[in-house]
Amino acid sequence: MVGFRNVKVWNKAHGITLALYRATRSFPKEELYGLTAQIRRAASSIGANIAEGCGRRTKADFARFLQIALGSASELEYHLVLAADLGLLSRPAHHRFDQGVIEVKRMLVGFIRKLTSDV
Repeated sequence: MVGFRNVKVWNKAHGITLALYRATRSFPKEELYGLTAQIRRAASSIGANIAEGCGRRTKADFARFLQIALGSASELEYHLVLAADLGLLSRPAHHRFDQGVIEVKRMLVGFIRKLTSDV
């Protein structure tokens, strides 16, 4: 069992989630239950799955939750493209968030490889 607050990829994902909550405040009210909610849910799901995996007893279980977090990161990546294409997110903001999500995905893949190579 690992304390999730000490996991670098969780910290990176959490920072992106906080920034996205702030950025989506300016989205139109009609998107509150649409794209705003989807972005927030996908972003928070990354950190939540890392945290849940940290509480599991085996490396294989931990790796499975990291895989789920990776899927949520890919979902978030798409929602950010959609938000930018709809003009809800500026291109510079999209680029900044996109680069952050890509970094999180790389970190997750590396972490999964490390955990599964030890199994």
